[in-house]
Amino acid sequence: MQDRFFDDFQVGERFVSRGITLSESQILDFGLLYDPQPFHIDKEAAADTPYGGLIASGFQTLAITFRAFYDTGVIKHCSLGSPGFDELRWLKPVRPGDTLHTEATVKSKRASKSQPDRGILHMAYEVKNQIGDVVMTFIAIQILRRRAG
Repeated sequence: MQDRFFDDFQVGERFVSRGITLSESQILDFGLLYDPQPFHIDKEAAADTPYGGLIASGFQTLAITFRAFYDTGVIKHCSLGSPGFDELRWLKPVRPGDTLHTEATVKSKRASKSQPDRGILHMAYEVKNQIGDVVMTFIAIQILRRRAG
């Protein structure tokens, strides 16, 4: 994808990432390191929860989502980071073997008044599994570099 800048994005523009499949070992590894709740790290204990089995941490799902979107190349050249997320929701469990992809839509954009070399994009994300179920949604606030001049 060609290098993009804040100025190139249009409200309503939509981007779809490739899929990333989560293995059981990836879920266990992430859970053991960062979110050691029983339904993320212990298959037997997870079977006796409302989820009925092992599920990925929502934080892992969020990280994978960002990686998938970043790999599209859409913000690779112009990203200056993010001050955060709004309206983050984990809607359905993510299980071993699920393949997730990201659909991101530009909801709004505005040039920075105090720093003219950048702008702020609000992007609505939907993360879907291989059967099209929406498993997570959120609004990302992206700070992006503007074109020189």
